[in-house]
Amino acid sequence: MKKLTFVCYPRCTTCQKAQKWLMEKGIAIDVRDIKENNPTEAELRKWHQLSGLPLKRFFNTSGLKYKELALKDKLPAMSEDEQYKLLATDGMLVKRPILVGDNFVLVGFREKEWLEKL
Repeated sequence: MKKLTFVCYPRCTTCQKAQKWLMEKGIAIDVRDIKENNPTEAELRKWHQLSGLPLKRFFNTSGLKYKELALKDKLPAMSEDEQYKLLATDGMLVKRPILVGDNFVLVGFREKEWLEKL
């Protein structure tokens, strides 16, 4: 199995917990800091498609930036293209951690879900 990409914010406790869990399972990962290396619009489109999740699940709804921009009220009226463009502007808007494999993407850390995919 080739290395998975682990997209995270190093100061996020959930990301730290997920990374520790992956290491304990002996799973090789390339760590990518979402604040330093924000996902591009193209990456977000691909990840969204591979995840099978609604696009709104890619938003970090508990983040300060999300609240600051009042996205709870604005997102329903935005097109998918507008949402992708917005997510690509700031890594802090993106839900994390994200685990990217060749044919799957997991968003947020749910141990049971991750165990099933890995």
